[in-house]
Amino acid sequence: MHNRKFRIWNIARLRRNMMEVLSMGRTLVLLMLGSLLFFLLLGLGGMAEKSMNTSSVSSMKGLAASLSSRFFMDMIGMEMPHVPLKKETSTLTAEKITPFVFELLTSVNPKDPKSLVAGEVPGMKTNQPVPLRTGSGNEKGEAPADYKPDHPPADPENKPDVTAPEEGGDKPVEPPSTSSPGSTNKNGKKGTTSAKKNVLIYHSHPQEAFNPLLQKPSSNPGSSSPNKNILLVGSMIAKRLEAKGIGTIHDKTDYQSSVPDYSWNYSYKYSREKVKSVLSQNEDVTYLIDLHRDSQRHNKTTATINGVNYAQVYFIIGHANKNWRKNEEFASKINSQLEKSYPGISRGVWGKSADQGNGEYNQSLSPNSILIEIGGIDSTKEELQRTANILADIIADVYWQDQKAKKASAMNKQDKGETKNQTAAVQKDSKQS
Repeated sequence: MHNRKFRIWNIARLRRNMMEVLSMGRTLVLLMLGSLLFFLLLGLGGMAEKSMNTSSVSSMKGLAASLSSRFFMDMIGMEMPHVPLKKETSTLTAEKITPFVFELLTSVNPKDPKSLVAGEVPGMKTNQPVPLRTGSGNEKGEAPADYKPDHPPADPENKPDVTAPEEGGDKPVEPPSTSSPGSTNKNGKKGTTSAKKNVLIYHSHPQEAFNPLLQKPSSNPGSSSPNKNILLVGSMIAKRLEAKGIGTIHDKTDYQSSVPDYSWNYSYKYSREKVKSVLSQNEDVTYLIDLHRDSQRHNKTTATINGVNYAQVYFIIGHANKNWRKNEEFASKINSQLEKSYPGISRGVWGKSADQGNGEYNQSLSPNSILIEIGGIDSTKEELQRTANILADIIADVYWQDQKAKKASAMNKQDKGETKNQTAAVQKDSKQS
């Protein structure tokens, strides 16, 4: 009797153990299938993201662009004895090498904790602006900061007025001169501007203002006065370009004041229609510059060169434009000369997709269309003027270089055409004889 009960107890215990094993096995199978499905979805999501992403901005390119050229030259110099060494302090410091090596090995930026999971979740990594070209004024690789206005302009009583004093003087602003190079303007002075307009400066966010020019500073200053907002900087650059013989149109449309039922979310839609209208009336306009200001504070938007402060600049390229590489090429020409002549002013060329904003920025309208952010909310008028002059001079240099290259290309095609016609004529005469 005792043995029978013992056998029954053993059978019950064995059955219970088997049920536990089966239950654990079923749970394990479910976990395996769930994990397989999860990683399968991640893989499919990554493939879909790669096929739809036209920017091709790989993590390696973004990593490389975030570092200075001197850093790479110093690394190469360690292995190549013929690379000339500079007297300047080496950039190969622990502070720079450690984050670089860590990100190179792990694809995780130690300065950005979000990057820990951004590479594994499809779409999350694209939410970050990507550095395309380095800027010596941005060693930490900080992206531009933009945010939607959360309050009315600081001085709504001041409506846009193109006849208002441009720089605090007592004279009204005069429209750009249309005299041709070498001609004489109405004051009897020799003019240097062109009747043909080639550059359009406009502002998708025209009320972006600067605290030093306002009576009531804020963390997000706005103003409808063209003497206190980004329109002032546009006027500075336009005047400088005109003085260098480049016909320039400066559009001062204030959409917030003039568009019925204005919505900030449609800013680039409004400016796009305006740009298209200008292009339809000026067939020679091929350079489009949308001027903005950054939303960061003074210590992050100011460069000091030889004891003098300058407003720093960002160049923004929209990756929603399938031909963005041509726009990047134009921005890089300006950035390269800026780095060479005034290191510290540029914060680099950055790429943005639709995840960070508009993503297109009217740049599909011309390969020479770019967005430039000049200064920040605390930039002074003097700092803005210095940078505006430098930027205008470099844009003028790039423009004339482009014109020279186009002229040489046209002459080359003409010579080839004439040679081809002469060859055809000779062959025709040979056949006839």
